[in-house]
Amino acid sequence: MIASTLPAPAESGGGLDKRRRVRRHAAAAIVSSVGTIFYGGETMPIRIEDRALAHLKVVIATKLRRGESFTVSWRHGDDDPPGRSTIWVHPSIPLRFVFDDPEPAMLSREWIEELANSANSSGGIMLVTDHDDQTSTDPLTESASSA
Repeated sequence: MIASTLPAPAESGGGLDKRRRVRRHAAAAIVSSVGTIFYGGETMPIRIEDRALAHLKVVIATKLRRGESFTVSWRHGDDDPPGRSTIWVHPSIPLRFVFDDPEPAMLSREWIEELANSANSSGGIMLVTDHDDQTSTDPLTESASSA
């Protein structure tokens, strides 16, 4: 998926462990189709693996339905200039999700809860792909090679 090099905020209740689980879920997604977020008036769409985007969409839609604002951050893919980006997600900013796969992704309740918890933190959602499992994929890197 996408990662941020920003430090995790100091949280009680195992916040760092929760971020690691979010990373593990993001990385476990098999990159087959890459979706796109069109955000506000941005000319550069944000490309994210479909399954990760499906989970992110659920969290974003829930937060926006409640009128809540938050940030989403990620590390740039290998084919982009080095660095990281953060967007401020607010109910007044137009947002569109486009999925390459016509079939909806299977969703994980645990992953959605972990993304929602990170959205409620001072650091916002930090999309990442580090994990402790056997495989590691970076949907931004994969999307650039499949485009």
